[in-house]
Amino acid sequence: MNDFWATVNRVITGASAYITDERGRVLLVDPNYRDYWSFPGGIIDAGEHPAQACAREVAEEVGLEVEVGRLLTVDWVDGLPDVPYPLVNFMFDCGEIASDTPITLQAEELDDYGFFTAEEAGRLLRSHAHRRLLAAAAARESGGMAYLATAQDGLVGQ
Repeated sequence: MNDFWATVNRVITGASAYITDERGRVLLVDPNYRDYWSFPGGIIDAGEHPAQACAREVAEEVGLEVEVGRLLTVDWVDGLPDVPYPLVNFMFDCGEIASDTPITLQAEELDDYGFFTAEEAGRLLRSHAHRRLLAAAAARESGGMAYLATAQDGLVGQ
């Protein structure tokens, strides 16, 4: 391996799903390995496209086969004290499902799930993830896409 590659910045890449119910509430999951809730989704595997990772993670985590729609947000998060590298998350529009749709949680990783308003979600998500939620909702509504960049000292671009 060339020494150049040893000097290249490393990032953790993830893909998540923006799924809402008939009342516009967002589907969130409660991981048993974190102190905060998150969106269905996860780390992108080597050789995997972000949209493929989103579909795979949604199927694994909540047992849903979703159509992965258009990209709503790209979120760069750097400086989290519990994460060794910057994060890049791709959030896709995965549509609407009925709130009584059967959910099968991945018991090894998740303790709970629920549908929440943006205000309720703000109390469950980390601040950068709540900004992602608000940006995803706006992007779905407008037909646009949002780029978010968060550094340890706060929002640096949108």
